[in-house]
Amino acid sequence: MKISYNWLKQFLKTDWTPEQTSELLTDLGLEVEGLETYQSVKGGLQGVVVGEVLTCTQHPNADKLKVTTVTIGGDEPLQIVCGAPNVAVGQKVPVATIGTTLYTAEGEAWTIKKGKIRGEESHGMICAEDELGLGTSHDGIMVLDEDLKVGTLAADIFDVEDDHVFEIGLTPNRADAMSHLGTARDLKAGLIQKDINLELITPSVSAFRVDNRTLKIDVDVKNKDLAPRYCGVTISKLKVKESPAWLQHRLKAVGLSPINNIVDATNYVLHDLGQPLHAFDAVKIAGNKIEVKTLKAGTKFTTLDGVERTLHEDDLMICDAEKPMCIAGVFGGIHSGVTENTTSIFLESAYFNPVSVRKTAKRHALNTDASFRFERGIDPNITEYALKRAALLIQDIAGGEITSDIIDVYPTKIKDFEVRLSFENAKKLIGEEIPKEVIKRILTSLEIKVNNVTEAGVGLTVPAYRNDVQREADIIEEILRVYGYNNIKTTEKLNASISATTRFEDYKIQNIVGNQLAAQGFFEMLSNSLTTPNYLKLSEQLKDEHNITMLNPLSNDLSVLRQSLLFSGLEAVSFNINRKRSDLKLFEFGKTYHGYNDKREEFKHLSVFITGNKTIENWHSANGKNDFFLMKGTIVSILERLGISRFNETPIANDLFSEGLTLSLGKNKLVDFGLVKKPILKYFDIAQEVIYADFNWDTVLDMVKHNKIKFKDIPKYPEVRRDFALLLDDNVTFESIYKIAKQSEKQLLKDVNLFDVYQGKNLPKGKKSYAVSFTLQDENKTLNDKQIDKIMSKLQSNFEQQLGAELR
Repeated sequence: MKISYNWLKQFLKTDWTPEQTSELLTDLGLEVEGLETYQSVKGGLQGVVVGEVLTCTQHPNADKLKVTTVTIGGDEPLQIVCGAPNVAVGQKVPVATIGTTLYTAEGEAWTIKKGKIRGEESHGMICAEDELGLGTSHDGIMVLDEDLKVGTLAADIFDVEDDHVFEIGLTPNRADAMSHLGTARDLKAGLIQKDINLELITPSVSAFRVDNRTLKIDVDVKNKDLAPRYCGVTISKLKVKESPAWLQHRLKAVGLSPINNIVDATNYVLHDLGQPLHAFDAVKIAGNKIEVKTLKAGTKFTTLDGVERTLHEDDLMICDAEKPMCIAGVFGGIHSGVTENTTSIFLESAYFNPVSVRKTAKRHALNTDASFRFERGIDPNITEYALKRAALLIQDIAGGEITSDIIDVYPTKIKDFEVRLSFENAKKLIGEEIPKEVIKRILTSLEIKVNNVTEAGVGLTVPAYRNDVQREADIIEEILRVYGYNNIKTTEKLNASISATTRFEDYKIQNIVGNQLAAQGFFEMLSNSLTTPNYLKLSEQLKDEHNITMLNPLSNDLSVLRQSLLFSGLEAVSFNINRKRSDLKLFEFGKTYHGYNDKREEFKHLSVFITGNKTIENWHSANGKNDFFLMKGTIVSILERLGISRFNETPIANDLFSEGLTLSLGKNKLVDFGLVKKPILKYFDIAQEVIYADFNWDTVLDMVKHNKIKFKDIPKYPEVRRDFALLLDDNVTFESIYKIAKQSEKQLLKDVNLFDVYQGKNLPKGKKSYAVSFTLQDENKTLNDKQIDKIMSKLQSNFEQQLGAELR
């Protein structure tokens, strides 16, 4: 929200600098995120002065140029080459001196420099109005009043307005501050706390009067719940034209583009008082009647932006006797607005139900200045006052007569809020006792009425425009922000509590695994739990009926909660690859969400992604690809770090993978991992392999809790290694070798490792060679050759009998 410093001073005659005001507004909760400078003429006409043309002769080398001498009050006149057809001796003209910066209509800066034009020196420029930003004409130079003194600054003649604009990051609850009046109210309260008492000056409407009653528009509010208050008045014999300069400057300062004097007047009051208004061309109101009602679902309506919209049955509309004219509180219609031919208007000022406006604006994807305020709740008691304010302003800048009484449909007055404040509760929440008189002064400065005071507390009436202050805690927050959070002293006593937690808390296990992955070169990511339902088309195992759909989605791409972490992870992979980061190792802790019949469930997962090369390209090391076995090693290291070392491997049964494994412990699945299917990768525009692992984190946590850690001494006696080169059938897996070996020797065999695989020539068809190492160790004595040979013979015999293996 933009607030003009000059505009703000119309309500509060403060001599504080913009910087001081920014600090106080921020302390009051209206955080100033930026302070910008606004000038009605960009550059402020710095370096432009009044000059007088002394001589004017034809340029010797150009038919359309003149060589002039111009005095600007210095010792010597300036020679300036000018191409304007209307330049003449004796004229008072604006002169941009050397070094002056001027701006184009598009805002691009250019500097006046000494130079030669067709061989003649030129020491400045005589300016046209568009070159100075004072108009659009470029027919010739500006000719100024002959009574002006040579050397006078142009900024003094044209009354350039300099302003400062606060960019306030307004929180949604502060609807009362969405105007210059609201901001001034808060500023006044803050200044009172600093013992600076200033009067809040509100515009007078005492001059409002009805000139005649020649144009009456009847109003029928059919849905009073959606339009609790509706005011209107007609103004006739007005003239639509460009707004005066002061009004245009005010609107431009807060980021609005002037349109015409009628629309500008309504926008001005909107930002002045916070009350949205709408002007209808009275001639276009069929039957001289306004009806405020809802229409049938499916009704077509074209808004001011030229878009035809399909109305919902709950959309409140402003209609005449025949047709809809405006979406109430949101956007006007294309056929009922003010044009240059308008001579009479019906001016609307209303209070619409905030929830109704918010839903309508969201349905039609509209966000206007009016809906922004209506949907947060405006002041219902300012409706008629703002109407009079706007009517007087329109009369002042567009002429016209008030040609009807004010219509004010307000059947049930919106009541103020009654709140009781306990001094003791205020002390508990604030952490410090604020004097009672200070509390009462703060509340009064905020226009909160103090009804009664006791030793225990006060009874208060909060004005209806403060719809965010309805509880005792809200009152205490108001006191605290005006009193100043910085003024609350910190205690010298430090209190701390220690909660009893186990070492198996989720966040502790997460930190262990996260640190391990980070040490292995992985980067943690955090993706959005909201996603698009279109991803379900990539898997038959993910069902539409299990989706949890958002009631009020921001867009279709963020309309459901995810059922898998794969797709949000692939979004991140694709994003990085498209930005030339193709070597990736990523992980994420996150949840999936599922709707099963009437039950909703969420499950915690750890997802891991690797793709691209293992290391950065280097001259002294091979640059291998990230592969399936690297992922497997990463997974096994995680499980072993958590004490889970015994698990089963089975082929994966998940259609997200082209191939992979499932690791499980008993009936509990721990992790699925493997190569992501190419059609899925193609959907995300990924051309390289991606290996993905999906840990069932809830199951892993449960396994960790049941794991018992045993400690034992490091063996004193050496281990022994023996190797076999086994010729095996192609379908034999290392897992089979591992199991047979462990079953053959349970005590002394400590490890079995596959260190080489060969397939190719010199081997029979359908065969492969495995080089396997066996580590033997007795923890109580040194093994001798006889024991070792016996174990190895037993292993060889079992491999030959059960696997058909041969020693090479």
